[in-house]
Amino acid sequence: MLKIEHFAYQVAEPTAVAAWYCEHLAFTIKRAGQDPAKTHFLADGAGNVMLEIYSNPIVAVPDYANMHPLTLHLAFSCDDIEETMQTLQAAGASIEFPLQLTAAGDTLVMLRDPWGMAIQL
Repeated sequence: MLKIEHFAYQVAEPTAVAAWYCEHLAFTIKRAGQDPAKTHFLADGAGNVMLEIYSNPIVAVPDYANMHPLTLHLAFSCDDIEETMQTLQAAGASIEFPLQLTAAGDTLVMLRDPWGMAIQL
């Protein structure tokens, strides 16, 4: 049986990204290295999936801010989407696509974190 262990993001400021994701998106740091890539493994609120946040100098950081959010985004379920959206905006996130109701009946909003990576609620 296979299960997702982690998903990785190459970023310019791994320590700052990891701290923001922990403070505002309920991740916890499971492991942080002092290696040149400053690798951080962040567990989600349920502890089931991790994000690896790092800056490996052998590859460029993707231009997340100019990447369409339907190409790549991290999606979260939440109890109060409007409150969560406002909290994230106050923490430096920006709205990419406003709050909307989908054809399937889901309410969602697409934001960008302070580094331009897409977040869907």
